[in-house]
Amino acid sequence: MDETEFWELIDTSREAAGGDPEDQADALVDRLLQLDPELVLDFARHFEARYNRAYHWDLWGAAWVLLDGASDDVFDSFRCWLIGQGREVFEGALHAPDSLAELLAEFDEEIDGDGEELGFAADEAYEELTGTVAPDLGIAPAPPEPEGTPVDFEDDATLAELYPRLTSRFRD
Repeated sequence: MDETEFWELIDTSREAAGGDPEDQADALVDRLLQLDPELVLDFARHFEARYNRAYHWDLWGAAWVLLDGASDDVFDSFRCWLIGQGREVFEGALHAPDSLAELLAEFDEEIDGDGEELGFAADEAYEELTGTVAPDLGIAPAPPEPEGTPVDFEDDATLAELYPRLTSRFRD
């Protein structure tokens, strides 16, 4: 599976779910179940690589502003959700986290930002297809600490300075 096919699966599952992350995870599992188990593992590798790539302090700060707080677990779920938003939003957020203010057309605080189930879709599909737990993917794990410069999440003035567009749209 190449990168284009990976993003097509993400996009079609999001569209089928009408943007609901839980429904998207279900739609994604359904699509993965139509593939060979090795392709499901390829999908998992693509997903995990992007998940690890998003482990960055400045993105965590953006999630903090967007979600009005983000613990370790919440940031983990946020990164899964961010991948689920598609290539343009994901890459844009990694390049300039404050750009999420423009990249997200809509944001429902009740359901958006939490894509934990998306992170398990490939494992679920692989297990259903093979009857076994997915093997190690053979990719490097995320670093023990996020990349970049730590952000003081409790300092509202610093957050407003670092993320002016997100602060204006989601905190004012």
